[in-house]
Amino acid sequence: MPRFLWRIVDLISGGIFIYAGVIKALDPVRFGLDIDNYKTLPWFVSVRLAFYLPWLEIFCGLALSFRFLYRGGLSILTALITVFIGATTAARLRGLDITCGCFGHASEHWSFPQHMAVDLSIFIALVGLWFANRHQLAELQRQ
Repeated sequence: MPRFLWRIVDLISGGIFIYAGVIKALDPVRFGLDIDNYKTLPWFVSVRLAFYLPWLEIFCGLALSFRFLYRGGLSILTALITVFIGATTAARLRGLDITCGCFGHASEHWSFPQHMAVDLSIFIALVGLWFANRHQLAELQRQ
């Protein structure tokens, strides 16, 4: 795939995380309740995550968009989406019908398959960016 297409994937992926982070940062209490609905963490941890995680998403999204601290941002976002997919799947297996809170009101009525389709698409895009970045670095080293 040409380099400019990967750049578009960078911008779209970064934009998704910036948007999702801003939505959560604007209402951290609601996001804390969304985290608590997973019933995997104590309340005080959910509250702290609700105040810090959105800003981490925003900064990592900016890292992808501006290619500054790129690999760090990509690593963190890949880890976050992996943990989220695992937590969502575990909640579903335990019979919990929850709203993820990822995109605020826009995603609150999505079904589990819709959530998984979006999350897996983002995951695949991030993994693709990993491989594209490794390939680009290998090309630069050969020159």
